[in-house]
Parts: sequence; C-alpha cells; structure tokens
Amino acid sequence: MCTILVIDDEKGILQIIRQALTKFGHNVETADNGNEGIQKFDGGSYDIVITDIRMPGIDGNGVVQHIRQSDKKAVPVIAISGTPWMQEADNFDLVLQKPFPLRELVDSIHTLAPAKAMLAS
Repeated sequence: MCTILVIDDEKGILQIIRQALTKFGHNVETADNGNEGIQKFDGGSYDIVITDIRMPGIDGNGVVQHIRQSDKKAVPVIAISGTPWMQEADNFDLVLQKPFPLRELVDSIHTLAPAKAMLAS
C-alpha cells in the first residue's frame, strides 16, 4: 500500500482518482492546486505524487521542480495532463495523457512505488 498525493485543479478528476486508488488499497490525499500540493508534500510523507501539469498559479512543472529540490527529491512523480507537451522533460518519472485508463495509472504506481511501500500491501 502506498501513500499518494494527487494534485489537480479539476475536482472531478481528484475524486475519480482517489476512489480508484483507494479501491486498490492505497492511502490517498488530494490538493486542488499546486501551492496546496507543495504544502502537503512538505508536511507529509508520500510514496508517490501525481500532479496535473496545467493548473493556475503553481503548475505541475513548479510542483515537480520543488520536489526535486527538496530533501525528498527521490519521490516518484507522475504527471497527468491533457497538454503533455507542456511538461518539462526530465523532471517527471512518467507522463500520462488525459484521458488515460485508470488501470494504466494503477500499474504505473506499482512500477514506480518504492519496494517498502508495496510490501505493506
């Protein structure tokens, strides 16, 4: 089981992803903008971060840049976006283009999750 932070400014997407990942046994926290996501990341302990790229204010590129400059820079970050060409190439571990099958997201989490997180599931 992983502890996952999902950041997206679309509440419907947050709800769908939270429900799907919870069904697969993961602990999921959400943030509806980049600033809130960074605050939660800094104050929490996450195995994976999933972030939209295009959001008002701090976008997904800003979120991943913050993570890569933090003490927890090894946390895998998955970008989800309808505009994948806007992502900064080397910062994300994986980019999924919206719409994507939820199974692809779940499989990606299993691939990227630290082994210790998956052993708990």
